Amino acid sequence: MSTPISTSSEWLRGYDERLDARVRMVCFPHAGGSAAFYRPWHRGLPPLVELHAVQYPGRGERRTAPLVDDVRTMAGLIVDDLAPLLDRPLALFGHSMGAFIAYEAARLLEGRGTPPVHLFVSGQIAPWTPDDVRSGTVRGHPRADIGIADADDEEMVRHLERLGGTEVELLADPEMREIFLPYIRNDFRMLQSYRPAVGPPLTTAITALTGADDPVATPALAARWRDLTTADFALEVFPGGHFFLLPEQEAVLDLVTTSLTQANSIRHQP
Repeated sequence: MSTPISTSSEWLRGYDERLDARVRMVCFPHAGGSAAFYRPWHRGLPPLVELHAVQYPGRGERRTAPLVDDVRTMAGLIVDDLAPLLDRPLALFGHSMGAFIAYEAARLLEGRGTPPVHLFVSGQIAPWTPDDVRSGTVRGHPRADIGIADADDEEMVRHLERLGGTEVELLADPEMREIFLPYIRNDFRMLQSYRPAVGPPLTTAITALTGADDPVATPALAARWRDLTTADFALEVFPGGHFFLLPEQEAVLDLVTTSLTQANSIRHQP
């Protein structure tokens, strides 16, 4: 039986308090997603991992909270809320838009002297590579969703249908569109305007996950995350498209568990 985690955090939702957990994992949802996307995961993770998920503004109980339209600003606000979790090793997992926010959060945590033990980036291209810096073009990689923030509602819904995900069915209802589309459009606008923090590579190990048929993050583009860390890197390709996380949930959680329990992956606890 799971025990909901009692917290005063504005940004974080915890689903199963695990007093003996050796590591906490914070999950960052995709564009249009909410913390509820990760709720089923706690049942598939071993007792050594305590799960938390980020609740972005505009959704759920934060429906009236002001939207944030900048990835790096969002990451900073979330990292400020992570302090109570840092008494144990912390891992970060981000899917799609969430991968960029998790990456920026990892940079901030490293800068504050509290680096995460692992960064999982899923369904997303690397935000920059050394070649981009040399050429002066940090946004040098193609993205399938550039410009979609300014599309009309019908095209926005068609784009979301092509990607898949759990929220698409709700958008068939006009009343639901009025609730969901404003923050979904804001999320894609945030992606369009994203300019990553460029600096030394992370010292945090990175695992990039992607679907073999993902139109946004092809395996070749996902592999470029390799250049963004001096620590271990792994690329894991799963069957499926952009939301391979849904049908491949068990395999993804097995991978996460293995990565977090490898030798030296979790810092020794006194």
